[in-house]
Amino acid sequence: MVRTLDYKTKGSHSGDTKSLVIFLHGYGADGGDLLGLADPLAEHLPDTVFVAPDAPERCGMNPMGFQWFPIPWIDGSSEEVAAEGMERAVHDLNGFLDHVMAENGVTAAETALVGFSQGTMMSLHVAPRRAEAFAGVVGFSGRLLDPETLVDEVVVRPPVLLIHGDADDVVPPQSLPEAAEGLQKAGWEEVYAHVMKGTAHGIAPDGLSVALAFLRDKLPG
Repeated sequence: MVRTLDYKTKGSHSGDTKSLVIFLHGYGADGGDLLGLADPLAEHLPDTVFVAPDAPERCGMNPMGFQWFPIPWIDGSSEEVAAEGMERAVHDLNGFLDHVMAENGVTAAETALVGFSQGTMMSLHVAPRRAEAFAGVVGFSGRLLDPETLVDEVVVRPPVLLIHGDADDVVPPQSLPEAAEGLQKAGWEEVYAHVMKGTAHGIAPDGLSVALAFLRDKLPG
């Protein structure tokens, strides 16, 4: 059974819809936490609708926020519970992606995923295993989970931009080159990276500017 995800939307600047950006938030946050990024992006992506779902579960460590799956070293859950939670969340997210693309009349090639932290982990896991490639995936401050299984399970290889702060004390900065290596071993040709100097676990203006340039290049219109 697919759990329905609540979500918030920011309509396109122009009133036309030619593309879709889907924000996937981090552990303990919610969709509204990232939807604010649409404001500086929308002017430069005038025909893009922005959507930000809440993850399917209340966060164990922050009941005001949500989680895609439990994180053992933060909330004390077992590896088995975390794996089961992620499997359910992947199922839910795939259902949501199908729904929101159909609702906005766009294809995968007209859609980009933008994740932060745990949302990046979800983006990098889900996007390569879908039947059709997204226009691109932007991953802020996250990591590639199970890179060894990706080699066998990859279906499509959308362009990926990895962005990470070099002062991140939540998800180690080393996660960026490790993710890039994992993607390249799984056959990716388009993997880009940007390091935000002096940035902790967050999104700095330079990182957002690089993400915007990537999205403008990959999305139609």
